[in-house]
Amino acid sequence: TGKISSFPGSSKYQIVIEALEPAGVGALMVQLEERKKRLAAEGLFEQARKRPIPFLPRVIGIVTSPTGAVIRDMLHGFAERCPAHVIVWPVRVQGEGSPQEIAAAVRGFNAILPGGKVPRPEVLIVARGGGSMEDLWGFNDESVVRAVAASALPVISAVGHETDWTLIDLVADARAPTPTKAAEWAVPKHADLVIQVHDFDNRLTNAIRRQSESSRQRYDAASHRLSRALTGYLQRRHTVFAQIAGRLPNYRSLIAAPRQRFDAVGIRLGRGLLANTRTLANRHARVASRLQPGLVEVRIARTRDRLDATFRRGRDALMRGASQRRVRLERVSGRLSPEALSRRVASRRQLLDGHAKLLQSLSYRSVLARGYAVVRGTDGQMLRQVQDFAAGRMLDIEVADGRVAATSLGSADLSGMPPVEPAQSSSRSEPEPTRASSAKLRSAAAKQGTLFE
Repeated sequence: TGKISSFPGSSKYQIVIEALEPAGVGALMVQLEERKKRLAAEGLFEQARKRPIPFLPRVIGIVTSPTGAVIRDMLHGFAERCPAHVIVWPVRVQGEGSPQEIAAAVRGFNAILPGGKVPRPEVLIVARGGGSMEDLWGFNDESVVRAVAASALPVISAVGHETDWTLIDLVADARAPTPTKAAEWAVPKHADLVIQVHDFDNRLTNAIRRQSESSRQRYDAASHRLSRALTGYLQRRHTVFAQIAGRLPNYRSLIAAPRQRFDAVGIRLGRGLLANTRTLANRHARVASRLQPGLVEVRIARTRDRLDATFRRGRDALMRGASQRRVRLERVSGRLSPEALSRRVASRRQLLDGHAKLLQSLSYRSVLARGYAVVRGTDGQMLRQVQDFAAGRMLDIEVADGRVAATSLGSADLSGMPPVEPAQSSSRSEPEPTRASSAKLRSAAAKQGTLFE
């Protein structure tokens, strides 16, 4: 498209071109095939890259026009199925600027963080109704194809009718013939699930019944075989036992001799106990005549005398030791003075105050009080560089009197903004630590890290 101008007096004309685009479907097909081969060579259409669609997603993201019949048909299809939360990202699906909006919508859904105010979808549907190749050309754009290929969420392509196809159909994880069929693929029908569950229940019940009957039959057969085998085994053992018992001697003849020996020993034991008792009684009578209580009383008296002597010696030694310690204590107490102790306490207090002031001056909170801030991510990691501030990232900003939650908008050109005047430093001077503690304070400061370590 453009306009024609002429040069007066020379019969010459020129064409001023304002817009240039391929003419006809043939040119578009050539461009489409060239783009398809180039993207396929990069591996974007390989089957190994495709991911399975979630069975029962709770949140579904749809990229389509909010005013067309496609979104109404899809929402009607969702209403007949299991409950799901549908989020529509409105875009233009035809005309200038539509590829950029579609690619931005796919990237936007992927940028939603889990647990935020807007729920993160589990599957995406890119949908549009049928049309000519020129109408669907936006879905052949390279930016749209690469955005779908880079998506971390599974993508269902539902562009056009079943006979239509675009490059997004080749890179998506699944291609639905129509947008309504995409809704059916994303969320199963509740009635179908109920029927399938009942079918599984019947199949499981029949399988358990058949398994039980088969197990019972095998158990009965095994029981019969075991019973017959056990009966034969017992019969053979009984026969062998009868044969052995017939050759064994009578048990009475076996225990007759041991019983006689036991009876003889029992008679001798009673006589021996009586004789031993008489012997011990005679020995006790002889010893008892020599025992006298006076010997024990003399031994007790001697032991008591030794104990009293030991007590007197210990008491005298304790008295002498206490007297010596009292004398030393009186000599030392005369040299003690409270002024020396007070001076030492004052010196320690002054050193402690110096340490406290140095700690306050080196703390990063004093830097926050001058107007600075510390920016961290949601994981507590401190952010120092521009590339750390991705668009949509949740931030935790710490200032002097607390913390503020924020969201990053990404890097931007702030060259046109007016310069920010630095905060005026406080004119109040801090008292310097004492000279005695300066060396120790500098050593402690050298070991302390900076604000951003």
